[in-house]
Amino acid sequence: MADMADTQTYSLNSGKYRADISAVGAGLRVLEYDGAPLTETWEAGTKPPLSAGLVLAPWPNRTADGTFTFGGVDHRMEITEPSRNNASHGFVRRVAWALVERTDSRVEQSADVGTHPGWPFSLTVTVVHELSADGLTVTASATNTGDTSAPFGMGFHTYARVGDVPLDECTLEFSAGTRLPLDPVRNLPVGTSVPTADTEYDFRQARSLQGVQLDTPFSASLPDVDGRANHVLRGPDGAATVLWTDSNFGWVQVFTADPANDQAYPDRGRALAIEPMTCPPDALNSEIDLIVLEPGQTWSGTWGMRYEK
Repeated sequence: MADMADTQTYSLNSGKYRADISAVGAGLRVLEYDGAPLTETWEAGTKPPLSAGLVLAPWPNRTADGTFTFGGVDHRMEITEPSRNNASHGFVRRVAWALVERTDSRVEQSADVGTHPGWPFSLTVTVVHELSADGLTVTASATNTGDTSAPFGMGFHTYARVGDVPLDECTLEFSAGTRLPLDPVRNLPVGTSVPTADTEYDFRQARSLQGVQLDTPFSASLPDVDGRANHVLRGPDGAATVLWTDSNFGWVQVFTADPANDQAYPDRGRALAIEPMTCPPDALNSEIDLIVLEPGQTWSGTWGMRYEK
């Protein structure tokens, strides 16, 4: 695990956008537009609260009991969420990533996943954060550097905010058509995906977040005309932070940090994570949208954030 006090931070600028990217976990520590924050942040050199901004690979979310079977072989990984007996969020969120290339508006970092108990697969993941007039674009890739097939999934633990507006004064809108129900004790899937239309999980029209509690994986978001699925967090004055994903990130976990659940975001209380994912929780077992990379094969996907008014 990297020493957070010694971690490098890369500052990016383009027009009215500014970002700080941490070397540990390739974390998005700051994203601002004209000085107004579009993400939750944390003090440089400290541990990101609630895994804010970090990259989750080679699987996002949770693997039940840390066990899975791939290619007919059983694997048992370290339990990293003891209270729920899960292996959580992969191996790269707490390690220092290597700098590949940097400019004033772009930074590329990479990390070798490495082999671990229960994980014999060799993968290299790369993440590019780039600012432009259109906001932040994040391009992620993974390459199988081993000599056998490898399972893979990826996510980003991204928190969105609209300036200093309290979450309960914001609305949320996105077009996901289904959700995957979770066991509230272990946060693992229960059954199969169910439609969201005309339920409390229907966000096709903007809905107030006042008092809303979510820790839910959604799928099948409908793309707009630009081919992207947009998730819009909007404040009362019309200003919005938009998190978009391309089709390679077919899932998004929406989570409300809340002091009522002993999961307050420091200095903010309630906060909203919108987490792009390639697959749902426990995909190493369900194999739902699990990516399988052959030796030498590379996968890539893109998501981003922008200010809108």
